Amino acid sequence: MSTEPLYIEKELSWLSFNERVLQEAADKSVPLIERVRFLGIFSNNTDEFYQVRFADVKRQILISQEQGGDDSAKQLLSKIQSRVLKLNQDFDNLYNEILLEMARRHIFLINEQQLDDNQKIWLKKYFRNAILPHITPILLTKDIDLLEFLKDEYSYLTVEMQQGKKKKYALIEIPTDQLPRFVQVPEAKGKRRKTLILLDNIIRFCLDDIFSGFFEYDKLTAYSMKMTRDAEYDLGLEVEHSLLEQMSEGLKQRLNAMPVRFVYQRDMPSDMIKELCRLLKVSSYDSIIPGGRYHNFKDFIGFPNVGRKYLENPPLPPIESYHFSCAQNAFDAIKAQDILLYYPYHTFNHMTELVRQAAYDPKVRSIKINIYRVAKDSRIIESMIEAANNGKRVTVVVELQARFDEEANIIWARRLTEAGVHVLFGVPGLKIHSKLCLITRKEDDRFVRYAHLGTGNFHEKTARIYTDFAFFTCDEEITNEVRQVFGYIENPYRPVEFNHLVVSPRNSRARLYDLIDREIAHAKQNLPAGITLKVNNLVDKGLINMLYQASSAGVEIKLIIRGMCSLIPGIKEISENITAISIVDRFLEHPRVMVFENNGDPEVMISSADWMTRNIDNRIEVGCPIRDPVLKKKIIDILNIQMSDTVKARIIDKEMNNHYVPRGNRRKIRSQTATYDYLKNTEKQLRKKAEKAMKNND
Repeated sequence: MSTEPLYIEKELSWLSFNERVLQEAADKSVPLIERVRFLGIFSNNTDEFYQVRFADVKRQILISQEQGGDDSAKQLLSKIQSRVLKLNQDFDNLYNEILLEMARRHIFLINEQQLDDNQKIWLKKYFRNAILPHITPILLTKDIDLLEFLKDEYSYLTVEMQQGKKKKYALIEIPTDQLPRFVQVPEAKGKRRKTLILLDNIIRFCLDDIFSGFFEYDKLTAYSMKMTRDAEYDLGLEVEHSLLEQMSEGLKQRLNAMPVRFVYQRDMPSDMIKELCRLLKVSSYDSIIPGGRYHNFKDFIGFPNVGRKYLENPPLPPIESYHFSCAQNAFDAIKAQDILLYYPYHTFNHMTELVRQAAYDPKVRSIKINIYRVAKDSRIIESMIEAANNGKRVTVVVELQARFDEEANIIWARRLTEAGVHVLFGVPGLKIHSKLCLITRKEDDRFVRYAHLGTGNFHEKTARIYTDFAFFTCDEEITNEVRQVFGYIENPYRPVEFNHLVVSPRNSRARLYDLIDREIAHAKQNLPAGITLKVNNLVDKGLINMLYQASSAGVEIKLIIRGMCSLIPGIKEISENITAISIVDRFLEHPRVMVFENNGDPEVMISSADWMTRNIDNRIEVGCPIRDPVLKKKIIDILNIQMSDTVKARIIDKEMNNHYVPRGNRRKIRSQTATYDYLKNTEKQLRKKAEKAMKNND
């Protein structure tokens, strides 16, 4: 038996995923502006890593100290910090490389020292009219409680006012919530170049306009900084407080939470660093990182393309589902057959149209939906309100604990309640992460239910950039169990049985273990056995151990894991039959899909749940079998396309080197492009078949 380690720490695996994002920024075959945006995605991911993963490790250290535990968390923290410093260095090098690439294409991102005289005049006027009203410096006195108001969504300029030997410090928030981070400045007529300047640098250029007349100084200098807080919070369980009130208090806790990362401009004076660390109460376990001149690179996700069209990805027009578009209404379409959509290749409009029609259809009696994340201007939510206005019984389950969307969901919950919608919150400690919608219609003398079960959120914006499956059915066995899930959400302590759906935390672990055990039994009998799994994260040790057992028994296992993967493929006698890849490309891979070979009769399932302990045991998640042979084949075909990727697939292994899958003599297959072509052709064939049938009938 191998003595090698059996698991990779999930935090290190997560950093390896973020390195794959950075690889996209480094890939010269990716359009240049998209490379800049990948830098923004990397930065946004890093922020969340510190708010959640790093903060959790820090808490483990503090708990271990109190209880006299081992030093494993400290050792992990050291590995994390070493890996992060390396990634940050790669990021800085890559950023400078991309700036040069942009300059070659006549796009310049300049600083305040590179302005010509006309641009200086223009920017002074722009600053006074557009920016200055949003600037209020905060003076850093000895008694100030900096943690009381500092926000981790923003970067700041720390300003030093020096008069003789005396120094005063002030903070200026970069107001990116009110103003664009990137401003295009005018160029002389006839010049081909396009010039952008960061909001940070406009403020640096106009520092004197802020402080002059209020303070006496000989010299003004500014240095950038950013602080990241622990995003966790505790919910009180007082009976007299509603969950809405508890969540509001929890968000206040997050605002006042202790920092876990302090990033400062590399040439910031040491006495300024020391003072900021004191005011921020930065501990020896926090990450103190010297960085460049700019922070909050997540804003680069929205970097504008001021150059030629070829500098960003060409649009992929969303595909219309033939079944939806040819039917008189959405309900007729679903009644005729089960429908499977795959976003963003298919249009999300079919979903929004379904709930829009349900909002005024006189046959519709009730609508139930659960919301985890929705768009800022959600058409789904508007349809729920319109349905309530039309006298439908509308129930919306709002997950108030959706991390980083809590505040938005609190606002939605209040608005829905005011509109007469029945709003449910579930229970604290049991997040509702399922993606369900259930519409009940009175058709003739009976009630017919229509259900949506998906792998992604009801979010119009992310449905354009996340890949996700959406399944629509009026199958009575499935829709009745969806109805039971909503009942379980309303009363999680009532006994309930699910025969078709895989529902966390009720039966997911047992069902998944049984499905893997069945493949093991088939392999031992020399019958066809295999597992194909596509999830965002695979870190639950119980499920990993089951996959190791399956591999040892001869089951061939193929994994497509976007993010964290604690399983190690290729361990002798343990995981020799397991291969794992990760695909990072234009769209964020987000579905959770399982295929069990089942002795030649594949069982296919989509789910809202990753293979993480929290998703299996501590959340309400729903997996749904896909039983229609055509839809099963479609999912298997798509997974086979992804397993054949020779352009964007990376190998997952114990070294976490993120090597690309070697192409050898095979042709180039970029799975996201190939999937789009496959689905487009599938819809085209459906139309041709229907047109042919119509001609034959004539």
